[in-house]
Amino acid sequence: MSLREHALSLFRGALGTVRPAPMLRRALKLQGEGSPQLLVKGQAFPLKRDHLYLVGFGKAVLGMAAAAEEILGEHLTRGIINVPLGIQESLQRAGMQEMLLKPHSRIQVIEGAKNNLPDAEALKGAVAIQELAEGLSADDLLLVLISGGGSALLPAPIPPILLEEKEKLTKLLASRGAAIQELNIVRKTLSMLKGGGLAQLAHPAQVVSLILSDVIGDPLDIIASGPTAPSSHSVQDCLQILTKYNLLHNLPKSVEMVLSSSPTKPTAPENYSHVSNIILGSNRLALEEARRQAEGLGYAALVLSAAVQGEVGSVATLYCQLIQLLCLGFSSLAEGPLGDELRGNLLQLEAELQIPGLHLEEFLQALRGLGPDRPVCILAGGETTVQLQGTGKGGRNQELALRVGLGLHKAQATGASSPQGRCEILFLSGGTDGQDGPTEAAGAFCSPGLVAEALQEGLDVEAFLRNNDSYTFFSQFQGGHHLLVTGLTGTNVMDIQAILIRATERS
Repeated sequence: MSLREHALSLFRGALGTVRPAPMLRRALKLQGEGSPQLLVKGQAFPLKRDHLYLVGFGKAVLGMAAAAEEILGEHLTRGIINVPLGIQESLQRAGMQEMLLKPHSRIQVIEGAKNNLPDAEALKGAVAIQELAEGLSADDLLLVLISGGGSALLPAPIPPILLEEKEKLTKLLASRGAAIQELNIVRKTLSMLKGGGLAQLAHPAQVVSLILSDVIGDPLDIIASGPTAPSSHSVQDCLQILTKYNLLHNLPKSVEMVLSSSPTKPTAPENYSHVSNIILGSNRLALEEARRQAEGLGYAALVLSAAVQGEVGSVATLYCQLIQLLCLGFSSLAEGPLGDELRGNLLQLEAELQIPGLHLEEFLQALRGLGPDRPVCILAGGETTVQLQGTGKGGRNQELALRVGLGLHKAQATGASSPQGRCEILFLSGGTDGQDGPTEAAGAFCSPGLVAEALQEGLDVEAFLRNNDSYTFFSQFQGGHHLLVTGLTGTNVMDIQAILIRATERS
């Protein structure tokens, strides 16, 4: 098998372990007939007849809802879920019937948030969810299914803010390089349902949230902007973010009005005693499965981090330096001056990027001794940020792959000292939701020869990068062969990167 086939197999394997149905079946059980109980990861919640409701929002929620309804059966009274536009058709086309609701389902499906942006349809679904929550009593149990993409699918701006105004502000922040955590702090400050709003509206009903995390570190108040978790942020945090990106003095009047009247402190956690938030799946779970499968394919496999974050150019440099060091190891040169230089560069990048929980010194120690006798697979996950300079079409995964391709090309061009000649190298970056930015691709592959091969087709990689036009590049280059296209996957645990290296010659 080629490295590309291996990388694709590992990516699909990682996705398989965070598919909604198997995750839900592992965590959710119904017990007893006369006085039934809902068991969630060992926690028991008593059920009363005709008092079980379900709501959900996110890219993985359709599959989660289908599995939940199968488990709950007649006990489920009614449900409403907000899911991405086109996901039912996409899953149908892919033959993934198990992720679709059965005919005569008690769950109403509303599709919206085209290209992961809040819209009128998503707003309609959010209003329906809000109305259901407001009508609940102390006898009721509300099961809430939450996954990544839930923020865009649950837009409920605090009046008098209009959806278009909130959306324009979010787009501006994203274009200036705001991290997902920062975007979500602003979103929930301006929302009726985010930042614990949904849980408060559902009181006094028991609320049980089952969560598929798409955020580094799995913070409950940040995933989908925390609709059932107490917010750990105040309006002051929102104002600081708007100041950081020079937007504080350029706000619509309605936003100014809401910010000036919002409480300055987060709601006290004791207001959430009726809520249980339970994480079902995460990026770490997906990476561990990919590592297990890579070892099965004969690789020495290591997980770098499930929390890779930072500006896409710096992250690309980190991966390029790591690849260079691995190739030196294959040439038995890793302990020389070039190896020392690369290790120094990597430790400097670690300090710059401040990736949570990354212990690079320990990781580099684990790399020592890896040589040409066994192929190497390095896995990582998380979410980078792109500062938009141009008007092109792309996504963070495609831009990362293109920048890694350019970095490897430049390293190779430095002359005979480049260790890459003895290695076959493949880099993959893909979004587990199957959608990287407003494109049809999940991500892209690259190798050291990409830039030179592109030049032969008249494609200038650096010009495409200056315009943030990675999708156009990969679409044109070799007929789109380097694009990773999966279609919407029905799950979402951020992004996955894989570096695959094997020797081209034995020494």
